[in-house]
Amino acid sequence: MNTNNQLHKRNILQGGRPIEEATRAMIMIHGRGGDARGIMDLSSYLNLEGFALLAPQATDATWYPYSFLSPENQNEPWLSSAIEIIHSLINEIIEKGIPSEKIYLLGFSQGACLTLESASRKARHFGGLIAFTGGLIGDVIHPKKYSGDFMGTPIFIGTADPDPHVPVSRVKESTILLEK
Repeated sequence: MNTNNQLHKRNILQGGRPIEEATRAMIMIHGRGGDARGIMDLSSYLNLEGFALLAPQATDATWYPYSFLSPENQNEPWLSSAIEIIHSLINEIIEKGIPSEKIYLLGFSQGACLTLESASRKARHFGGLIAFTGGLIGDVIHPKKYSGDFMGTPIFIGTADPDPHVPVSRVKESTILLEK
């Protein structure tokens, strides 16, 4: 991680339609060791016509320093900083005129965990959540830290069985909480 102990700075790669002209927006969150440009490359495989694409860049290419299964306090203050980046980006998109039900979040690996964690802490009706190999963050999932209602938001969580970093049991546990 950054040796200067600086938290994540706003660094957003933009693609697709300009947000002022877009009818939908997708926030694309890269995994550990990845970058905004790499996750943005997925857009060529998806039908994203009319979308504004926004990909935040993590400081030093990682959102938080330890496994998503570590005690949450071990990943602080980086985790809270990462969640704040995502929440502020969602709010900015809404302020620009795109309602939350037309905002999609997509993440891969560490970015998938951040996608699910950020969306679940302030659940609302999103266009959809896509988590390519991830689950909710922490050694134990504490339901009380999650609030709101997804109101039927479609959620896709994909994983391998086995995956060396994301146990299927955590994907299932996350799915149960997200459905509530």
